[in-house]
Amino acid sequence: MKFLCVNAGSSSLKFQLFDMPAEKVIISGNIEKIGLKDSFWTTKFNGEKIKGAKYLKDHRAAVKVLIDELLKHKAVTSLDEIKGVGHRVLHGGEKYSDSVLIDDKVIQSIKDLTKLGPLHHPGNLAGIEALKEVLPDVAMVAVYDTAFHQTMPRENYMYPVPNEWYEKFGVRKYGFHGTSHKFITTTMKEKLGKEDVNLIICHIGSGASISAVKNGKCFDTTMGLTPLDGLMMGTRSGSIDPSIIEYVCKESGKSVEEITNDLNKQSGLLGISGYSDCRDVEEACARGEEKANLALKMYHDRVAKYIADYYIELEGNVDAIVFTAGVGENGFEAREAILSRVAPLGIKVDKDVNSSIAGFKDIHEGIITTKDSSIAAWVVPTNEELMIIRDTYDIVTKM
Repeated sequence: MKFLCVNAGSSSLKFQLFDMPAEKVIISGNIEKIGLKDSFWTTKFNGEKIKGAKYLKDHRAAVKVLIDELLKHKAVTSLDEIKGVGHRVLHGGEKYSDSVLIDDKVIQSIKDLTKLGPLHHPGNLAGIEALKEVLPDVAMVAVYDTAFHQTMPRENYMYPVPNEWYEKFGVRKYGFHGTSHKFITTTMKEKLGKEDVNLIICHIGSGASISAVKNGKCFDTTMGLTPLDGLMMGTRSGSIDPSIIEYVCKESGKSVEEITNDLNKQSGLLGISGYSDCRDVEEACARGEEKANLALKMYHDRVAKYIADYYIELEGNVDAIVFTAGVGENGFEAREAILSRVAPLGIKVDKDVNSSIAGFKDIHEGIITTKDSSIAAWVVPTNEELMIIRDTYDIVTKM
């Protein structure tokens, strides 16, 4: 059975076609700069990368490219072979604690929740609507980035603000990267041979979030009402004093919207060092650039502080600390620096093993702490697309 995974952004569309239940990727692609004159795409099939380019006016045009690529490379001989489509959707609010079959009510709720996901939902919706036109009889599933975190207790998702903000406007912590945190939790249940796992999951890349998993469910997470909260990231500030916004508005003459844009796109590693990619910051640091060194210290310290915070929240009962996503999977220097800061908890890094694990090396996962470490730290590659398609397969095959 063939299932299609789609992640549609504001100007991009990523796809993977899976053979299920074997969980084998048949073909994948990334369509970029939708709506711009220099639109292009890259398709991966049979170990080859095939590039293409032409003006794509909107997501409908992008979906036509997607379908053409599937047929041209004979990933499918007929569209009837596609039995389900899984769509990544950013925000499910409090309404959705799991993936759900898409119908008119679900589409309306995605539209209603656009106020909480203004940057992502228009693209998510455009992808859904464009695929529905091409595949009108195929079951489609919404997989929400916030769903996994809906098990947080009230004391962890409420903000200490006027209660009417929550009751009238839905102001609370929702959390994001949920599909990744769910995938890692599921994987660690298998690796540890237990369902009630207690984990600290560090999904650290350009975007970054940490979750505390208690008894196999999300107990707390760093991102909040939006993905801007929590950790310092590639271009996002993470948590700051909220009065900074009013202060800089008055001092600079910028609007709240402009300052929010700066906090999302001009801050974090980029704001401090001038580089948004952790690899570039590390290279600049090696060249002796002081601001790059400062940025790395700030970045590592903030990750370590949340690890320590969640260690306390889990009452010291932690089965594993897990590093995943771009920096987590590949940044062995960052992992060592972060874990060295939580050494007072009894965590000991095996430097040789740690430096041997990365996505670009022969070993991609494993335990990077010594046998006498108080907590085992793991590197485990995430796979959000596979999690999306697992949920889609489960829902569609039970219809």
